[in-house]
Amino acid sequence: MSQLERTVNTICVFCGSSMGNQPIYQAAAERLGQVLAQQGLGLVYGGGGVGLMGVVARTVLAGGGNVVGVLPTALMSKELPVAESLAQAHGELILVETMHERKATMARLSDAYIVLPGGYGTLDELFEALTWNQLGVQQKAIGLLNVAGYFDPLVAWVDHAITEGFIRPVHRDLFIVEAEPEALVTRLLTHTPPPGILKLESWRA
Repeated sequence: MSQLERTVNTICVFCGSSMGNQPIYQAAAERLGQVLAQQGLGLVYGGGGVGLMGVVARTVLAGGGNVVGVLPTALMSKELPVAESLAQAHGELILVETMHERKATMARLSDAYIVLPGGYGTLDELFEALTWNQLGVQQKAIGLLNVAGYFDPLVAWVDHAITEGFIRPVHRDLFIVEAEPEALVTRLLTHTPPPGILKLESWRA
């Protein structure tokens, strides 16, 4: 599929501002950055230079890819080191005032999402994107990069919630899961999530 034919050209990546305790997480972030650059896919991310998010951004930049970082001003002193690289290479840094504005801007600038291992913030971003899909605020593919089985407990919880009647079975397809970056990106480019329950496009920020 050529870049002109595909509908996904920019991917928002959610991931940890830490590296995690196993080298495999950093290796997966680097490989994902390489795949995005090789496929000519732009990156939208949280704007920081720390943790896995910094690894993905620097790798995409090193591969000649386009990167847009979205960073709240309150986090500049903690997460800003990659800004100089963005300014000097193929990217830009957008400063916003709030975390909500950060997430809304990232959503507006991207065609799909990839989620790597992370903590509370990463899951907050993931579940907001899932909920927006569920309600019909957007209809964008979401992929979990399941490095070393990191997301297995989360997927098991979703299946349990479906069994218990809290999530509709059709909404199991609001996200896809793969263990390798290449396989995940390939599926993401052709995955169409189910339509939302409502049509709430007007809720978009």
